[in-house]
Amino acid sequence: MEIRKTACNRDCPDACSVLATLDEGRVVHLKGDPEHPVTKGFLCYRTSRFVDRQYAADRVTRPLLRIDGELRPVSMEQALDVAAERLLTIRGESGPEAVFHYRSGGSLGLLKSFVDRFFEGFGPVTTKLGDICSGAGEAAQLLDFGVSDSNDLFDLRNSRNVYVWGKNPFTSSVHLVPILKELRAAGGRVTLIDPVSHRGKSLADRVVRPRPGGDLDLAFGVARLLLDSGRFDSAAAEFCDNLDEFSDLLRQKTVSEYAASAQVDESVLAQIADDFASGPTAILVGWGLQRRRQGGATVRALDALSAVSGNLFRSGGGCSFYFARRGPFVPLNTGEAARHVREPLFGPDVLAATDPPVRAIWVTAGNPVCMLPDSAQVARALDETEFVVVVDPFLTDTGRRADLVLPVPTLLEDDDLLGSYGHHWLAESKPVVAPPTGVLHEVELIQELASRVGLAEHMAGSVREWKQRLLARLDGAGVSLEALGEQARRNPFADEVLFPDGRVKTPNGRVNLITDRGDAPSLDSGFPLWLFSNSTPKSQGAQWAGPGLGEHTWIAVHPSVAPGFSSGETVVVASATGSVRAELKFDDEQRADIAIMPKGGHFDRGQSANALIEAQGTDIGWGAAYLDCRVEIRRIPTQGNGDV
Repeated sequence: MEIRKTACNRDCPDACSVLATLDEGRVVHLKGDPEHPVTKGFLCYRTSRFVDRQYAADRVTRPLLRIDGELRPVSMEQALDVAAERLLTIRGESGPEAVFHYRSGGSLGLLKSFVDRFFEGFGPVTTKLGDICSGAGEAAQLLDFGVSDSNDLFDLRNSRNVYVWGKNPFTSSVHLVPILKELRAAGGRVTLIDPVSHRGKSLADRVVRPRPGGDLDLAFGVARLLLDSGRFDSAAAEFCDNLDEFSDLLRQKTVSEYAASAQVDESVLAQIADDFASGPTAILVGWGLQRRRQGGATVRALDALSAVSGNLFRSGGGCSFYFARRGPFVPLNTGEAARHVREPLFGPDVLAATDPPVRAIWVTAGNPVCMLPDSAQVARALDETEFVVVVDPFLTDTGRRADLVLPVPTLLEDDDLLGSYGHHWLAESKPVVAPPTGVLHEVELIQELASRVGLAEHMAGSVREWKQRLLARLDGAGVSLEALGEQARRNPFADEVLFPDGRVKTPNGRVNLITDRGDAPSLDSGFPLWLFSNSTPKSQGAQWAGPGLGEHTWIAVHPSVAPGFSSGETVVVASATGSVRAELKFDDEQRADIAIMPKGGHFDRGQSANALIEAQGTDIGWGAAYLDCRVEIRRIPTQGNGDV
C-alpha cells in the first residue's frame, strides 16, 4: 500500500487536501488530509467516493469524432488535425468571433485558463460574459467594497453571532460545520435564514424562514430598525458613501411593511437588529441568495447592513460571500474577447448571433446542457452549431452533442494549482495515478493544437513551468511550488481581517452603499410554487456519487400542496419554460409555497430541473436567476394529450 497526496479541484469552496491510498498502482481509498487546517481529515460524501468515478466504465479514454452521425473513437493525432482544420477554416471564412470558447467551473485548477490564453492568441474569439454561479454576488461586492473576499475563515471564532443566510453547510461547505459547532460550544450563537428547511438547522440556535425572495426586505427591515433607533455606527458617515441616500431608501417602507413583505414576524427583525447592534456579527452569504433577478441588490443590502451596523471592519464580523481564490496568482491571459455570449442566456445568445453567427463552440470544464437555464434551448444551440468540441473525461449531455470529444485527466490524474473560494489556503494538485495511455494533460493537448495553427511559441513550456509562472508573485512571498507540494499554504497576501485599516478597496476607500433596490419580479405567474433546484450531498454539479437519480428525478413539497396525490407517485412538474416527470415526495417541514428538486439531473434522461427554468440574468453580474422559477404539479396526462 502507498499513500499519495493531492488536492480536490472540483467546484466546491473547500479545495480539500486528499490522501489517496494505492494498491499495486490502483487507487482504492480516499480520505481527507488530517494535517490540512480546513480539511482536518475528512472529505465530503461526493469526493470520498470518487474512486468509483475514477474507474467507471463510461470513462472517455480516446477522442471521439462524429463520423456518419455517430461518435467514434479515433487517434489523438486525427482528432487534433480535424480540430485545427475546422477552426482555421471557420476563422478564415468568418473571423475569430465565429468561434465561441465556453469555459465553466467544472474544474477550479488555475491552469484551465491556459485554454483561454490559446483562444486569445487564436483570435481573440467570443467568450462568455458573467458567471452563472456567483455573478450577482461578486458584482455586488465589487461595487460595494472594490473586492469580493472575506475575513479569515477561522476569524469566525471571534464572532458573537454568525448569520448563515441562505446556505446549507452540510451540502455546500461541509468543512464549515465543525467551525460553527465550535463557535456554539464557546457560547456564540448561529442563526440560519432560509426559506427551505434542511439539515443546516441542526447547527442553528434560531431559524428564520422568510418567503422565497424575501431576504432583501428582511435585510432592509433590520437596517431600518437600526436607523430608527439610532444604532447606525457613529462613524458610518466617515467610511460610507451614499449614507443619506441609503437611509432614504430604507424609509420607503416601515419596519412593519418590511416584516410583512418578508413574511417574518416583526419581533424577529428586532432580535436580528439587536445582534447586529451588539456584534461582532458575521454574515455568511449563501450563493442561492443571489440567484434571483434582484440577487445583486440582495447581497448589496447585506453588505450595507454589515457596514452601517459597525461589523464590516471588526474581527468576528464581515460579510462573506467569496474568497478571492485567483487573487494571489499571475493571470495567464488578459480577458480580451471579440464579443460575448451572456452565460445565463447561452441558448438564446448563440442562436441569435449574426454577422457572423457562432459556427464553432469549444467547451472547457463545463456541461452547459445540464447546468444552464433552459436546457432545451442550450441543447438546440449546440445541435445547430457547425462544429462543437467538448473537453471532458466523461461523455456528458453536452458531449453527446459534440462533433469532437477530447479526453482529459480526472482530479486524481490532474497536475495543477488551486485557490479556494471558501478559505485562504492554496494547494497543488498532483497526479496520484497516471492518466490512461493517450490522455493528455490540457496544457499538452492545447500545445499540440497550437502547433497546428501557428501558436506553438505562444504556448510553449512544460506544465511545471506554467505552474511556476502562475506562482511568480507568491514565490517572492515565500510560497514556492516546492512548498506547496509539501503542504497547503495560506495566501500570504490575505489579512486575517479583510479591511484591517477601516478602508475598503473602492477607488476612494469608502463603502459604496446601495441606493436603488431595482424592480421586484412579479409574484403572480400563474404557477403556485417557487422552485428551489438545490445542490445535494451526493452530486457535484452533474456528477453523481452512486447510482444517481434512477428513472426519474424527484420533487419535494409540503403535503398540502398536492391534495389527492400520493407520496412516491410519478407526476409532471411544469413551468412556463418546460416540463419533466418526477417522483413526488412529501415533507411537512417545508413551506407550502416552495418545491425542491435536485440540481444536476441529466437532461437526456429527463431529469434536469434546468429544463424548467427560464434563461434570464440577475440584476448585475450576469448571474443566472435560477430561483425565480415558478412551477406546478400535474398528473401524468393520458397518452397523446398534454405534457410528457
